[in-house]
Order: sequence, then structure tokens, then C-alpha cells
Amino acid sequence: MKFGIFMAPFHRVGENPTLAFERDLQLIEWLDELGYDEAFIGEHHSAGWEIIPSPEIFMAVAATRTKRIMLGSGVVSVPYHHPFNIANRFALLDHLTRGRVMLGCGPGALPSDAYMLGIETTTQRDRMVEGIKVIQRLFTEEGGISVDGSYFKLRDAHLQVKPFQKPHMPIFVANTFSPSGMVAAGELGCGVLSIGTFAPGGLKDLPKRWAMAEEIAAENGKQVHRENWRLVFPMHLAESRKEALDDIREGCNAWIQKYFVETLAAKIQFEEYPGQPVEEMTADRMVARGGSIVGTPDDAIAYLKNVWELSGGGFGGVLFLAHEWAAREKVLHSFELMARYVMPEFQDRVTSIAYSQQWAAQRSEQLFGSSVAAIMKAIQDYKRHAEAHGRVPSDLVDQPLTRVRP
Repeated sequence: MKFGIFMAPFHRVGENPTLAFERDLQLIEWLDELGYDEAFIGEHHSAGWEIIPSPEIFMAVAATRTKRIMLGSGVVSVPYHHPFNIANRFALLDHLTRGRVMLGCGPGALPSDAYMLGIETTTQRDRMVEGIKVIQRLFTEEGGISVDGSYFKLRDAHLQVKPFQKPHMPIFVANTFSPSGMVAAGELGCGVLSIGTFAPGGLKDLPKRWAMAEEIAAENGKQVHRENWRLVFPMHLAESRKEALDDIREGCNAWIQKYFVETLAAKIQFEEYPGQPVEEMTADRMVARGGSIVGTPDDAIAYLKNVWELSGGGFGGVLFLAHEWAAREKVLHSFELMARYVMPEFQDRVTSIAYSQQWAAQRSEQLFGSSVAAIMKAIQDYKRHAEAHGRVPSDLVDQPLTRVRP
């Protein structure tokens, strides 16, 4: 299982954007040190909270400050760009990073972005699919690519620098609440970023969603693979469940109430009964619904094992929402707890170590006895040596052997 983050990012309105960008970069550096696998960076142009307009530029800078973590767009809003330009930019970035790039695609999540660009929201999904098909052809075909599409046109086009990864970097499609993401993934044969997993009903619907992608893929002569399926969750770990929830309560409440409800008018995602007051839409209720990982490392292990079972066949990785709900040092510590105690359980990093400890524990008395025998032999050898040279042996050798036990 791969582990990473989904960095929209989320920054409260009123903060210095320069410093916010720097914190985002530092977080990815920290994840690189901790051994996380992936970081997906979002593209947004309005609404105030998600302030990175170009994943590619951010990824390029992040690549210079990291060593191994894979960097993906989470996501490029394909309708906002000509696919020829997307293909060129990501092929270039793939070379500059020596193959550390992933292309995450979406139709565009914020209606305010589409509004400013004069794009009808009802056309965005079709624009995305048409654009990705063009990108796939540019990555894999040699010259003479002409497209007279509904939204994009090419005339005898050729991508002169193909991607560093062959046949191209991994391509993912975002899936939120509607079926469109899974349908597109099946039609295109792409991986999936399931961003709406933490919404009400998100977990129980996982098998149905994946079945949908498989059915559409079969209809189009494509294949989808569960190892290319990423699930996105809010996450915060601490030494106790109470501490974890106390850490995030104020920041998460603001995220729910100021961002989702006030800015995006997405009240229905958090509303538990008609007319529910906004002040009742809280972190406590989000955690109680079960769509997030807030607690201890043991809680996270149990949660992910349960999600694996609920998925009806597994998935390739989990991405944690990059948020600033807690104090900076607590956020960094949370990611460290995940890396130290949770990730190894799903990446076969601790099985052999646990076996070694259990093997020694089962034989401890026997092994201790042989150790005592070796010590006694060394004492007798020393005494004989001292006596042979006419010396009185040191009284250190007469100390009780129980000293060797802690």
C-alpha cells in the first residue's frame, strides 16, 4: 500500500500566501524524509482557500527540495487548458524529475473557476475525457495526430519530447460524489483518486464505485487496476484519541463551516437533518460518522484494515488531506506517527522484526543459560591464566552472575 497526501491546499483566508506556500513545500520535504510515497497538488483559481494555481510549477520546486517522493497533480483541471500544452508540460517535468511525476486529471472542482473562464459546468466532464484522450495519444503516438473534437482541435500534431517514463507517467482521474469520475476512469483505462471517500456513505459505496469503473472499462476494451486506486481521508494522529480530536477541533470546524458551507455552499454534505444549524456541523460529528482517521496509530491501523475489507478487494494507496487544523508541530508529529507505526503495518516492513523478537523471547531461558555457561568458561579461563602467571585473580570474577540481567 502506498501512502501520500492530497494537498489542495487548505489555508484560511487572511494568511500570507508566500508563507503558506513555503509551509506546503516544507511539509512535502518532511514527508520525503519520513518515506511517504506520493504527494498530489491541486489546481484552483478562486474561492480563497485553495491557492495553488499551477501544480506543475509547485511540483517543479518541490522536486528540487526532495529526493524520492513521487509528485502528482491533484488535479490538473483539463477543461481549463489545451491538452497539447498539458502533455508538453508534464513530459518536460517528467524528464526534469527523472520520472517522479504523475498526472492527475479532473474536470475542475470549483464552479467559480469555470464561471470566470466562461465554461459551462455541464460540459466539464466531457471536456476532460476528450482532453485526456488527446494527451494519451500525444504521449504514445508518433506524429500526424489530428483531432477535430467538440472542445479541442489538433492539426498534424506531434509531441517532440515524449515522457521520461514509458509509455508515460501514471494517469489518474479524480472521483468525488457523482459517478462521472469512475465512468471516466473506465472509459480511459486510468487510475482513480477517490476524493469523496470521507463523505457520508463514501465507504460503503466503494465496491459499487469500483465495479462501475470495471464495467465501463470492459465496454471500452480497457482495463482498470486496483493498485492504481487511491482513497483520500482527513487524518490526524496523536498519543490519545482525545488529544487528537482536541488538536483539530477549532481548525476543522472552521474548515467545515467557513470553507465547505459558507464558501462552497456544500451544506448537504455535512447536514444530518434538514435545517441543521451550521454551528452543529463540526469536527466531532465528522469523526463520529467514521469518514476520517482521528486518533492513535492503533486506531489508524484498525481503520485502514476495515476500509480494506469494505473496499471489496483492496486498493493501491491512501492519501491524507493536507490541512492546518492543528498547530504546526502537531501536524508534523501526526505525519511522523503515521510513518513510524502505521505505514510499516501495510508495507511489510515489520513482520520479520516481530518474528525475530518472538523467536528470541520463546528461547530466552535456553539462550540465557548458554550465555551463563560462556561467562563461566571465560571466568575459569581467566583464573587459570592468572594462577599460571603467579597472580591472584581479581575479585571481580566472583561477582554474582545475576548482574548480567537488567
